[in-house]
Amino acid sequence: MMRKLYWYLTAYFHKHGLIVFSSLIIGLLIFWFFIPSLANLVEIRNRHYIGVIGEFDLSSLPDLITHQLSVGLTQINEDGSVSPALAERWSVEQDNTTYRFLLKDGLVWQDGQPLSPNDIHYSFPEVETILNPHDIVFKLPAPFSPFPTNVSQPIFREAKTQNHFISKPTLIGIGEYSIIDYTKKGNRLTELIVEGKGERFIYRFYLTEDDVVTAFKRGEVDIIPDLVRQHDIYEWPTTIVESTLDKHRYLAVFFNTKHPLLSKNVRQALSYALVKKEGEERAVGPISPNSWAYLPGGKTYNLDWERGSERLRDEIPREPLKFELTTTTLFADKAEVIKKQWEEFGQKVATDCLNDVDITDKSLCENVKIDVSIRVSNFPDLNNFQLLLIGQEIPPDPDQYSIWHSDQSTNFTGYKNTRIDNLLEKGRQEIDQQNRIEIYQEFQQFFLEDPPAIFLEYIWTNQVRRKTTPSLSLNPY
Repeated sequence: MMRKLYWYLTAYFHKHGLIVFSSLIIGLLIFWFFIPSLANLVEIRNRHYIGVIGEFDLSSLPDLITHQLSVGLTQINEDGSVSPALAERWSVEQDNTTYRFLLKDGLVWQDGQPLSPNDIHYSFPEVETILNPHDIVFKLPAPFSPFPTNVSQPIFREAKTQNHFISKPTLIGIGEYSIIDYTKKGNRLTELIVEGKGERFIYRFYLTEDDVVTAFKRGEVDIIPDLVRQHDIYEWPTTIVESTLDKHRYLAVFFNTKHPLLSKNVRQALSYALVKKEGEERAVGPISPNSWAYLPGGKTYNLDWERGSERLRDEIPREPLKFELTTTTLFADKAEVIKKQWEEFGQKVATDCLNDVDITDKSLCENVKIDVSIRVSNFPDLNNFQLLLIGQEIPPDPDQYSIWHSDQSTNFTGYKNTRIDNLLEKGRQEIDQQNRIEIYQEFQQFFLEDPPAIFLEYIWTNQVRRKTTPSLSLNPY
């Protein structure tokens, strides 16, 4: 009986074995590839397709994603102050050059592994890091009061992810959201999938605002969180636009203070010549009005053509005022408005000059006429400009050393002021917050007497989404 069964089975497999084997392989493949995807479809109910502007890789993700994936030793509050996050608390020791952070108990990575001080890696030049069983110590070469803001950057652990048969690098953070998958084009991310709390966020990356708006029109994304310019999709009946005044970013005209035409009088005259925003939209300095160190009531340079005309006539330039204003596509329309206002102002000053009895050489009056050309570039050269209209991020700490201290290579305006240098040095060495408030308010007062920029306004950003898509809070702080 058994032999007959063996003959039947052998004959059957000789005749149909290829089909049986193929069916088995296909079944396994279906189970391997499609069942997990089907499970995800059932489990993950809310999907958000988000368009992000910029060129990123895993080591340089935008803040809105890194803060979704993980946290740092500290966290930054709306007013720029710092509070504990992964750290239970911290102390400042040894003449304010050593910071000791005590970690909270029971911290684990997203994959369940416990977090230890050995897992925390911040790269700070000239800073010695000492790892203990329950705390981490940073020894600085000199006092640096903004240091707690520096360790607010979310921490990650490098790992490998297995997606079907493919293994590739990924990041493990601390929190309820984690990276599921990503795709790249060369070294640039094109898509990143983040999942947690029953939600999936599909981030798709585009180089410019125009690119991400085109993607929205094609249906590739449903939400764009950070548009600055006006676009036709704002008027679509199927979209909702939510505008937010971002007081952590300002728009300004930056002067190349090394240029011979841009004396203090000329800079002040150009400041007085422009119409400024009013109310909470108006930016008057480099520190956010939300900051604990902000000085209200600083010099504003409100529109005042009479005072601006006086500034130019007090020291008439020896050559014509011909300027090149560089900007990006985001602010090209605003650059045209500025050009028109400056050129009309220059005509008025030339007339005032001809009517000024104290000016004997009337031929010089032609020099105060202002001629402005505009250059638009998505990536302006900070080492080669005369006037630059761009947006600027405001750091959470009021420390302005990197952008305005005369010794810094990042001081792209070439600004030099001994008093300002001294205040900036004191501000980053002082630990007591009340003393720092006094230092930075004095900084703002004297800085605005001789500004290397015309501070114009805080920047409105627009989140656009389809009406069928819920609003998302994508603020990294």
